[in-house]
Amino acid sequence: MIRRTFSALLCLSALLSTAPMIQAHEAGKQMAEVATLLLSVLTPEQKAKATFAFEDEERINWHFIPRERKGLPLKEMTPQQELLSHALLNTGLGFRGAAKAATIMSLEEVLWQIEGAKAPDAAAKAAVRAKRDPEQYFVSIFGKPDAKGTWGWRIEGHHLSLNFTIKDGQLLRATPTFMGTNPGEVRQGNLSGLRVLGKEEDLGRELVKSLDEAQFKTALVETVAPKEMITAAEKRVNPLKPDGLSEAELKPEQKAKLHEIIREYTDRLRPEIAAETWADIEKNGPVFFAWAGGKERGEPHYYRIQGKTFLIEYDNVQNEANHPHSVFRSFEGDFGRDILAEHVKAEHGK
Repeated sequence: MIRRTFSALLCLSALLSTAPMIQAHEAGKQMAEVATLLLSVLTPEQKAKATFAFEDEERINWHFIPRERKGLPLKEMTPQQELLSHALLNTGLGFRGAAKAATIMSLEEVLWQIEGAKAPDAAAKAAVRAKRDPEQYFVSIFGKPDAKGTWGWRIEGHHLSLNFTIKDGQLLRATPTFMGTNPGEVRQGNLSGLRVLGKEEDLGRELVKSLDEAQFKTALVETVAPKEMITAAEKRVNPLKPDGLSEAELKPEQKAKLHEIIREYTDRLRPEIAAETWADIEKNGPVFFAWAGGKERGEPHYYRIQGKTFLIEYDNVQNEANHPHSVFRSFEGDFGRDILAEHVKAEHGK
């Protein structure tokens, strides 16, 4: 799995070598090129699983639990097809995001080793193996990949959901973006000490512990952390209340820490998409920080960061606060609703 992912990165590097100075429109163009290439090597049966009409309701039917999904799983692909699927993933993510995504997939093997060892018999072991599989991640393509058209793609499985919508190759939306890990910290085996979302957790704790008494009173929205992200996998989200603590009430070093947390989420995406996302956040301030639960590591905790256009939720409660979930949402941009609305408005104007 890791060898295939590394090879996919090399494949993508070669593909992008002709565009050393990436411009905003290059992301949509490259996504279309890689998606078209992937589709070209699928069998008719595989293509039937992987492709949907752009208007299909499945496009917004996202989740992050180990459940049955539509789409084409990596498990049913040839090595070549799987490499190209990882290459598609890497057209949307930056290096940090790609590394997190691949490692999240690999944690399914860790869960298999933990849970499979406890299985009482062969049948139970087989059931665990089917549930905990690093290749149970599904590729779905909505509409026809085209540098000039409107289409989208998703790669999704347990603890990972990446959703992209592209219009005319230039307008692009990359939310919802979900990443979670179980275990949050690997505590046995060769990967002992690994924390894929460790920085998301540590930065949030550093900020909340820097708040003075008055600041913390405003930021604290619940003394007990919710068992799950409040918005879960809702298809559409609105700003959550109460807002929490405004960045206007932060000291300069605290504000810098808040921005560092946000960048940890936006920088999962490829650089020019991340830059556009950050510019939109800065333009539509202020940003608010809210906290729930304990401040110490190992205590169940939750935080959210939201502005006029976006919401970040991070929750770490399950498995004795060693099972974090995190998501970046756009109130109007999830699944490209804003750019599609602009298209409908323009067409009606004609």
